[in-house]
Amino acid sequence: MRQTVRDFYERAERADFTAVLDDHGRHTARELLDRAAELAEAMTPDGTPGGTVLLQADNSWRTVAATLAAGMTGGVLALVNRHTTRVEFAAALEDIRPDAVIAEPSALDEWQAPGSGTPPLPGARPAEALDGWTVLAGRGPRDVSRWSGGTLIGLTSGSTGRPKGVVQSESALRYACTCTIDVNGLRDGDAVAAVVPLSSTAAYCFGVCLSLMLGGPLVLSGRWDREQALARMAAHDVRWTMCVPTMALQMGSAAAGSRVLDGVRSITVGGGPMDRGALARAERSLGTRILRVFGMSECLGHTSPRPDDPEEIRLGRDGRPFPGTELRAVDAEGTALGPGRTGRAQVRGPSLFLGYAHDGKVESPALTPDGFFPTGDLLMTGDDGTVTVMGREKDVIIRGGRNLDVTEIERAVASHPGVARVCVAPVPDPLLGERAAVLVVAEVEAGARGEEAGAGAGGGIGIGLDEITEHLARTGLAKAKWPEFAFPVSELPQTTVGKLDRSAARRLAHELHARLAAHQEPHRLTDRDPQQQPDHEQHGQPDHDRHGQPDHDRHGQPDHEQHGQPDHEQHRQGDA
Repeated sequence: MRQTVRDFYERAERADFTAVLDDHGRHTARELLDRAAELAEAMTPDGTPGGTVLLQADNSWRTVAATLAAGMTGGVLALVNRHTTRVEFAAALEDIRPDAVIAEPSALDEWQAPGSGTPPLPGARPAEALDGWTVLAGRGPRDVSRWSGGTLIGLTSGSTGRPKGVVQSESALRYACTCTIDVNGLRDGDAVAAVVPLSSTAAYCFGVCLSLMLGGPLVLSGRWDREQALARMAAHDVRWTMCVPTMALQMGSAAAGSRVLDGVRSITVGGGPMDRGALARAERSLGTRILRVFGMSECLGHTSPRPDDPEEIRLGRDGRPFPGTELRAVDAEGTALGPGRTGRAQVRGPSLFLGYAHDGKVESPALTPDGFFPTGDLLMTGDDGTVTVMGREKDVIIRGGRNLDVTEIERAVASHPGVARVCVAPVPDPLLGERAAVLVVAEVEAGARGEEAGAGAGGGIGIGLDEITEHLARTGLAKAKWPEFAFPVSELPQTTVGKLDRSAARRLAHELHARLAAHQEPHRLTDRDPQQQPDHEQHGQPDHDRHGQPDHDRHGQPDHEQHGQPDHEQHRQGDA
């Protein structure tokens, strides 16, 4: 981050300004530079500059100060979340092999090897910085060239396996931020907010890096609270923020039509299933423009519409690739497909990552011969240059040999005006293998309940299966694709950055389905063709009082103290 930090330092030398507003108050640029200088000294006890620093990134001034310290010393910054598990932390140490670790003392206590008392960096003497945080710095030579020009390592949550360290260069970060600044019409000194945890690559890029480049305030909250987020953005004249769809919809409900964010130029939204109607209601309530985007840690923020685009493009598609970024859909043989045809998404461009961290160095990514990265999504391009993500390659339910596209069903259900959020998940069936179940958050319930009441499954107000299927009949969705179970919930399971957690949603659907089966005669279809459409008259609705609430410490409102990032770190329409 040398160039970004140097530019920030020169700006602060000319005139001091507010650089961070967080739970601790207001922090000026010069104050943060002083803190960064203190931290840099603790990070380099023998005077050896550079090094790879593993930081517990939280949504506070500390993450910004650590960024400045890394830039001052020519170091590489790796991000880890406070609620990373001991096993995940050990894997990060193995893959990154940091020269220094910065974290809360309580976090380091939890991350030590069980019962051994072994610190993350044996032989390192602890120092204190950042108001009581611990700095463990090893001694000896430090070689950042092992990262092949990388400046940031963002860990994924490991939702599809072992967490990965995505290595990005400063030029990639600056490219993604510059394109975002241009698209959203931001100016020097503008305030931006970071409501997604800064431990994620995307949030760090479009929060910390973007605000440092603008030279304006970064407005932060330690924990996700939609009411607080609205109040802080309005009070501090925030011009832009990035969030996941759940956050945007929750803020829209909390705003209750007040247009409290009419001073915000735009809100970039990605990272989960998105329905045009629901987003339109949210932006009208908030008084701003919502921009639906597609991107991932491996190729940051690579598409976006513009605030002055029509609603159909802003909310119904995923924008256009940034200048210099190429995005294509290919068939199973790798042949590029033309407009209007759905294929496997591949991307290349200036923000493409350098590779994954492995054994203390960069491991090159698996690219196509012409340098494209397969994203794992299904994509359709338009004649006008826009793109639409159609879902994930693996988001299917296999019912009696027939593949059901989860995203297609979710879009159809989400178009119901009474549906705030929806997730379709498979439930087991002894005859057909899988059946489609839908978890539904009702619009009236999402808007009516307070934060303390939003605690999970089986809420008081629900939309029944009959109402859903009647709506699907009106939309024209083939009957064979209709869900066969509907479970009203007061919130969908979320990852630790607030995205839809499909693994947890599947577990919740299985649990609710099992409870339902225990209270009624098991379903029998022995005389029916597995390829036939579902017979909805045989499926009852679960009793709301029977279903427990999901654990909001894990699946409810995102907690900034515990958020990791799913594999591929996607801030996009399809769930990671």
